[in-house]
Parts: sequence; C-alpha cells; structure tokens
Amino acid sequence: MDIRLAADPPRHLPPQPPVPPPPPGGDPAPWLEERLFDRRVVLLSGPLTQAAATRAAAALLTLDALGTDPVRLHIGAGEGELTAAFTVIDALDAMQAPVQALAVGEVGGAAIGVYAAAGQRLAYPHSRFRLAEPKVAGVAGTADEVVAAAGRYLRDLEDLVLRVVAATGQQRSRVEDDLAAGRTLTADQAREYGLVQTVLSPGPPRSGGKE
Repeated sequence: MDIRLAADPPRHLPPQPPVPPPPPGGDPAPWLEERLFDRRVVLLSGPLTQAAATRAAAALLTLDALGTDPVRLHIGAGEGELTAAFTVIDALDAMQAPVQALAVGEVGGAAIGVYAAAGQRLAYPHSRFRLAEPKVAGVAGTADEVVAAAGRYLRDLEDLVLRVVAATGQQRSRVEDDLAAGRTLTADQAREYGLVQTVLSPGPPRSGGKE
C-alpha cells in the first residue's frame, strides 16, 4: 500500500550550507552533533541503547522547545533495546514541531518503532528495513522478577506492533508474522508496505573536472 502525505515532501533533500571543518586534534563526534543540532538534525545511529535513546530524546525535546520548525531525525540503527525505543517514541509523541525521520543504512528491530512514530518518513534509496522482534535484554533476579520482566517485554512488543500497524495500514497478523520471520525490505518495498512515505531520488549530477 502506497501512503503519501497530503503535501508530498520534496524528492530531494533541501540544500544545506557547508559544515565547517572540525577543530584540529579534537574529537569529531561532539563537533558534528553540535553542527547538526544547529540545523535541527538529530542522529540516532548504531545499536539503540538506553544511553543513545536518552541523548536523542533530550535533543529532540530541546529542539522542540526552541521552535516549531521541522526537526529531522536520521535513523541508522539495525538493532536495539525495546525500552530504549520507547524513550524516543515518547519524546516524539510529546513534540509540537513536526519530525521527519530519514532512514540511513539499516533500520531494524526496536528502531522500526521509532521510525514508524515519526510524522513524516523518508528513506535513502539504498536503505534497508529489517522487521524483527527486538532481542530480550539480559534479565536477572528472582523467578517473580523474571516473570514480571517478561510481561513488560510482551506489553512493549505489542505496543511496537500497534505502532507499525498504525503507520503502515497493514493487518496486525501480517505485521506480527513479518516480525517473527525477520523480514527485510528494500526502500521501495518498504514504501509499498506503507512504512516509508517517500524514497528520496538522487540529486542532480554534480559537474566534475575542468572544462
């Protein structure tokens, strides 16, 4: 099913001013996040841990407090913790500013729920989406504590399924089957599935070399 926004977002990423080089000898990660933050861009990459989710949620809510211009959330997380995913999802639900989620590389497991929660969902042409049940984090404690943790996981997993159902319009049984099977979708397949709203087209070719 091909879901489109009432006003289709642009097929090309809007032009951005060049980012100045990092200071020599410094760690580029904080510098890069700071520059992107100034452009209302938040990165969520690598395994979706609770620490990464907390940083992303804080950045999203801060940008929301600073203004109502759109925020772009770049997601490239192939796996992660279910509780961490809902830390970001709760922040997205609380925001007034519109959020555009852009899939970069692979988005899978718990991160699928974060992507599905965004108001606008874009993807690069070579993005991949892995519909898979998130792994259960290590649980320790008494038998009662383990049972309680299992119950919380199942409730969160159900919420994840419902998020994907709401975003895609697919039947719940199909989403559950796809998550159980670990189905992988290309960007175009994910658009047909209803998860992606727009696959970004390549930009115009850049002139290279000398005349």
